[in-house]
Amino acid sequence: MQTDHLSYGSDQSGLICGYVFARDQAGQAIHTKEALQWLQNRQERNDDSFIWLHFNLSNVAAEKWLHEHADLPEEFYETLHEGSRSTRIEHADQCLIAVVNDVLHDFTFEASDIATLWLSVTSNIMISARRTPLQAVDRLRNAVNHAEVFHSPTELLTHLLRDQADVLLGIVRKAIKKVDDIEDHLLADRLNHKRANLGELRRVLVRLQRLLAPEPAALFRLLHSPPAWVATSDVQELRQSTEEFAVVLSDMASLQERIKLLQEEIAASVNEQNNRSLFVLTIVTVLALPINIIAGLLGMNVGGIPLAQHEYGFWIVAAIVATFTVIAGWLAFRKNPRD
Repeated sequence: MQTDHLSYGSDQSGLICGYVFARDQAGQAIHTKEALQWLQNRQERNDDSFIWLHFNLSNVAAEKWLHEHADLPEEFYETLHEGSRSTRIEHADQCLIAVVNDVLHDFTFEASDIATLWLSVTSNIMISARRTPLQAVDRLRNAVNHAEVFHSPTELLTHLLRDQADVLLGIVRKAIKKVDDIEDHLLADRLNHKRANLGELRRVLVRLQRLLAPEPAALFRLLHSPPAWVATSDVQELRQSTEEFAVVLSDMASLQERIKLLQEEIAASVNEQNNRSLFVLTIVTVLALPINIIAGLLGMNVGGIPLAQHEYGFWIVAAIVATFTVIAGWLAFRKNPRD
C-alpha cells in the first residue's frame, strides 16, 4: 500500500499547501520542511515576511504536527473539538481565532454541504485547517497562485472573508434562479414537484443564515478593539468586508421571505383545487341521489310496486328520475342571491 493513498490530498504532516510572503512580493510555495525551518527561525527574522499554512484535519498527522511545531494558543484546539460551529472571530493571546463556515467545493443546495474552516492569525503567521474541501479557501489559494500580492496575514483573512461573501452571493443568485423557475411554473399552472424543492431550498438558506449571521456582529466587536499588531488599513478592509457580508445576509433574508410567500401561494392554490374537487364530488352525489332513492324503492321485493304492469312504466319512471335530477342540478348550481 502506498502512503499517497492515505494522504487525503496533503503530505504526511497533513499540510495541503504553504506559502511564504516577502515584502511587496507574491507568495512562494513551500513544503513542510521549509515551513518548519521558517517557524523555527521566526524569532530571529527582522524582515516583514509572513507565512500561511493550510492543513487537512482529515489527516490525523495534521493536528499532531500543529501541536509540536506551530505554538498555537489552546483556544484554537478547543474550537476544533467543541460542538458549536457558529461563525465568530475571537482575540486570544495576541492571536485571532476564527471559526468560519463555508460551503463544500461541490455545493448542491444540500443542508449537509456546509463545513467549517478554522484559522489562527498572528502578526506574521496564518494557519488554516479544514476537514473537507471548501470553496472560499480554494479561491484564496488560487489568488495566491496567480501572484496576487498580500501585505499581512490580516489581509489574507480579509480576502478569505470577501471570497466567502462572493461564494454566498453566487449561491443566492442560483437560488433566485431556482425560485424564478418555480414561480414561472406556478404562474403557468404546471407546478408538480416544485413545492418540495421550495422547502428544501428554504431549509438550506435558513441553515446558511443561522451559521453565518453571527459573523458580522463578531467582526464589529473585534473592530472596536483590534490587536495592536493589526494595521489601520487592515481594520478598514475588515470593516468593508463585514459590510459586504451583511448585504449578502440581507439578500438571503429577502429571498427567504419571497420563498415563504410562494409557499403560501402554492398552499392557497392547492386548497382551491381541493375545494373544487370536493364541490364536484358533492354535485355528483346530489345528482345521483334521486336515481338511488327511486331505484331502491322500486327494487324492493314487496307487492304493490307502482307501474309494475303498466305498458309504459319504465319510461314513466325514467321521466320522473330525469325530472328530479334536473331539479336537484338546478338547486345545486343556482347562485346564492347574497353572493
